[in-house]
Amino acid sequence: MQPPKSNMSEVPTASTVLLTGASGYVGGRLIPLLEQQPVVLRCLARNPDKLRPQVKNSTEVVRGDVLEAPSLDKALQGVHTAYYLVHLMSGSLDFEKEDRQAAKNFADAAKRAGVHRIIYLGGLGDDADPELSPHLRSRHEVGEILRESGVETIEFRAGMVVGAGSLSYQLLKSLTDRLPVMICPLWLTTPTQPIAIDDVLGYLLAAKDLPKGESRIFEIGSPDVVTYGDLIREYARQQGLRRWLIFVPVLTPYLSGLWLALVTPSSFEVGRHLIEGLKNPTVVRDSNALDVFSIRPMGVEEAIRSAIDGAT
Repeated sequence: MQPPKSNMSEVPTASTVLLTGASGYVGGRLIPLLEQQPVVLRCLARNPDKLRPQVKNSTEVVRGDVLEAPSLDKALQGVHTAYYLVHLMSGSLDFEKEDRQAAKNFADAAKRAGVHRIIYLGGLGDDADPELSPHLRSRHEVGEILRESGVETIEFRAGMVVGAGSLSYQLLKSLTDRLPVMICPLWLTTPTQPIAIDDVLGYLLAAKDLPKGESRIFEIGSPDVVTYGDLIREYARQQGLRRWLIFVPVLTPYLSGLWLALVTPSSFEVGRHLIEGLKNPTVVRDSNALDVFSIRPMGVEEAIRSAIDGAT
């Protein structure tokens, strides 16, 4: 039996990094990478006992909830860099309100604790688009709240994360695996720039070591501008599947329900919001990330191949 992990760091000479969203897909993939870094890793968890078996003994696990402001002060004590990978879309009927409150709680606590940098993963999309989905608008609002704290905030805006455990990728995979003929809305022709999970993780890690500066927003994506229909066709091609896409002007609630019947009940609500966001272009309009970081994201074909291999 492993000895229990201490609540706080006993290595004051090493920078302490706090990871929120450790139980999510991106956060879970980031944990082993951060554990290889010369830092003290601390993970925030609503249920520490559930997370502890998934991390190294050297990694601290502290109880906390972004919706419970008092619980954040202890978790952020002595933290140099904090990763904010929280999204409350799956467990709330009013996710915009709760995401707003969670971000405010975290931003205020980070400011009080003297955190040097917050690293946040949000979503692509044009703020000037009057039809921007609630999901994407909320993602941008969270980034704004974090920046307004006065703590230097590095916000990455990404489209679909292509990886074996990504819900948006799983939705695409389920549709393509199970439906030889798909009734699709015209907005499946909307342009998008997905990004492979390995590239997202690379950016998140590199942001930790950026020179100190002002808050910045980086838009990240693959070099390929494609449509969601293209993604379905490419996945089908690599899997040796013959699929037909029939486009209709709108996706009716009935058809949307058929699509969502292919995802698990626990992810139904998230899937609904993701589908609503498909009508918004999610492309990189500012390529500054390529100037600041050495990362060169892989193309869509390679990203999907990597995701397929990661599922085996």
